[in-house]
Amino acid sequence: MSEPVDVVLIGGGIMSATLGTLLHRLQPEWKIVVLERLSEVAEESSNAWNNAGTGHAALCELNYMPPAADGSVDPAKAISINEQFQQSRELWSTLIGEGVLDEPSTFINATPHMTFVTGEKDVAYLKRRYEALKGQPLFAGIEYSEDSRVINQWAPLLMQRRRKGEPFAATRVPAGTDVDFGALTRQLLGNLESDGVEVRTNIEARKLRKQKDGTWRVSYRHALGRTPGTLDARFVFVGAGGWAIKLLQSSGIDEIKGYGVFPIGGQWLMTSNPALVSQHKAKVYSQAAVGAPPMSVPHLDTRVVDGETSLLFGPFATFTPKFLKRGHWWDLITQVRFSNLFSMLKVAVTNLDLVKYLVTELAKTHKGKVESLRAFVPTAKDEDWTLLNAGQRAQVMVGGELKFGTEVISAADGSIAGLLGASPGASTAPSIMLGLLKRCFPDRIAEWEPQLRALIPSYGEQLNPQPALADEVLTATASALQINR
Repeated sequence: MSEPVDVVLIGGGIMSATLGTLLHRLQPEWKIVVLERLSEVAEESSNAWNNAGTGHAALCELNYMPPAADGSVDPAKAISINEQFQQSRELWSTLIGEGVLDEPSTFINATPHMTFVTGEKDVAYLKRRYEALKGQPLFAGIEYSEDSRVINQWAPLLMQRRRKGEPFAATRVPAGTDVDFGALTRQLLGNLESDGVEVRTNIEARKLRKQKDGTWRVSYRHALGRTPGTLDARFVFVGAGGWAIKLLQSSGIDEIKGYGVFPIGGQWLMTSNPALVSQHKAKVYSQAAVGAPPMSVPHLDTRVVDGETSLLFGPFATFTPKFLKRGHWWDLITQVRFSNLFSMLKVAVTNLDLVKYLVTELAKTHKGKVESLRAFVPTAKDEDWTLLNAGQRAQVMVGGELKFGTEVISAADGSIAGLLGASPGASTAPSIMLGLLKRCFPDRIAEWEPQLRALIPSYGEQLNPQPALADEVLTATASALQINR
């Protein structure tokens, strides 16, 4: 007998944890089941060491504001990303106040966000970016400098033994954050489990099939003993990282046709040397190398995991055909369908610079990786830094293009949805899930709005066009999360 439930959330990461939290609050009588193929939740992309931990608010990430052909910069996308992150801050603040989440420092810490560039061209670009952002309410407090003494105060490691006469510039926003999405996920799912939501680990969802009554049959297999089973759900969300495409393809929905994903792994250089850690408290981003995917923008980060502070530099791209860190070697091939084959081939032909970049990255030795780090930290020593494997990211391919960002794929009737893509991802999970609720539950969203506003007071509002409201929200959430205003 197949077990009937209201909602199945596939994947024990930040996306399922966020959607589960919202749905359980909105419809507490619904039976929700979370399926995770590993023995613990938050062990793939949400794990602290598998991502950069940046609270992505477009404060430092240059790829959200690329220069146009005429050199101008448009802040619209950066503002949009920042708006989305403010919803994350509001939701987390509410949940802290309710005791759903633990002390803020267990998952979020104040960490200034910086951008550092060298060379006349990039310095000129960064100054234009700063001019475009400094008057925006959500970017209040952004600072710009070309003065080595000022930048040395912000991040001393950047300026030691810097070449004389070298053009450089930096921006800094003190209100940036470092987020442990693994800890956040565990807290959210732990709270749900204590309130009746079933979180089942060591269970791998294998196939999705639409039934005549409109429900979805979720076929799964236990990791231990390989025992099969099924659930019949009125709504299914596939938040399984790169594996989401395989499950969505098995569902047969028209909306997934034409989509493919390209897996890119990563490595960090890491140090816990107190002498280095004490000299750097920031997340510092720079320009991506030619041909590099947006998720490979180099950055030197302060990370706080389980109360311990360290520094990470990277990521350095790696490649395996696996869609997950603990995926299968044949993942890349088994996603191929007639509907996506030609799109994927076009991506391969038109992104030879990406292939070249990956080959160059794969050829780098530990010494070569530390040499790349010296563009940020001129005094870096090989022996201070060790290599750490990061997570796998599956970048979306559709229409012959390799796309940056996250995409929600949902069936026309709203009974199933899934998430593809990468950054900004986890940082904007609440905003992404709010959009999913509107798409998949259009007949309920109006009655849910009062509860959503209780969780996210600015729900339905844009902050940046309303300076007073933006200031109020930023101040309130900074206080609740114990971070810089």
